[in-house]
Amino acid sequence: MSSTIRSVAASQVISPSVGPALFRAFYAPAAERDAALADPHTLAVFGFSTDAAACDDPRWLRVPLAEQGPARIEIWQGSSPVEHGVSDNVRWSANDTVLFGAIEIDEVDGDIESAAADAYALMSSFLTHCGFPHLLRTWNYLDAVTEGDGDQERYRRFCVGRVRGLRALDEAALPAATCIGRFDGVRRLQVYWLAAREPGLPLENPRQVSAFRYPRQYGPQSPSFSRALLPPAATGLPLLQSGTAAIVGHVSQHTGALLEQLDETLVNLQSLVDAARVQRPALPAQLGAASLLKVYVRRADDMPAIAARMAGLPGAPAFVVLHAEVCRAELLVEIEGLHG
Repeated sequence: MSSTIRSVAASQVISPSVGPALFRAFYAPAAERDAALADPHTLAVFGFSTDAAACDDPRWLRVPLAEQGPARIEIWQGSSPVEHGVSDNVRWSANDTVLFGAIEIDEVDGDIESAAADAYALMSSFLTHCGFPHLLRTWNYLDAVTEGDGDQERYRRFCVGRVRGLRALDEAALPAATCIGRFDGVRRLQVYWLAAREPGLPLENPRQVSAFRYPRQYGPQSPSFSRALLPPAATGLPLLQSGTAAIVGHVSQHTGALLEQLDETLVNLQSLVDAARVQRPALPAQLGAASLLKVYVRRADDMPAIAARMAGLPGAPAFVVLHAEVCRAELLVEIEGLHG
């Protein structure tokens, strides 16, 4: 482990920023990437374009998903200077209170379970020694997430591998998470995460069965994440909302009905805001200008309709619409968010 990471004590905006002075996240034109990376307060820059230029900076996190509309990037910045580097095959960046990590592992012969186990074992080892032991949020991107039948579906095998890699599973401390499929045909698992010096507070949605309590029909290993998480106040981070879809209880709703699924998803996101405000009443009461949303859409032809509906939402939340495969074949849309 690099001694540098142990020692960490420490453009043009086209949409509203999220979070208080300690932290902000916002979307900007893709052309602003290098300027964002030149800023010493930048923790991470997420790029979504399928043809985005390569960059060696460990803070550049590229997810090759086609966008609706002009190419944009998502920039995360803190109030204190950031250090970054590569240690033990982990790309990382950190300031006083939070750390981003990134691992990308090629599958061997399409074995997503082993790739997930290896990635999460490496992450677990890194967290033990880096000074930021508390996992707040993970993003998992893999090709063809719903390929395979029954328990051989790739998402189900990923869930098994993730728990193998974690070794110890504390349901009271699960991070918020997203697991999304790419369409690029590249069998490479991308795992990005956010960790802190202090633990956050996981939250569940009263409209839904907790993912880690799903019945056996969804696979041999229940998905291991919380529906949302309130980060430690010292980080300045907003509410972290997991990938959320049109599920009530544990059952998918509105099969085949795109806009009805979108509306149900937004109700679930608002339910998470309501649950978070019980713990942190200062959070804005509604999704809107204090929200930053990523909308994943299964069918490319549906992206314009989703973008139009999102643009008409009250409060005008900032959003991007991405072509991606949701982890249940019947679900057409999924949204993750930052709020507050």
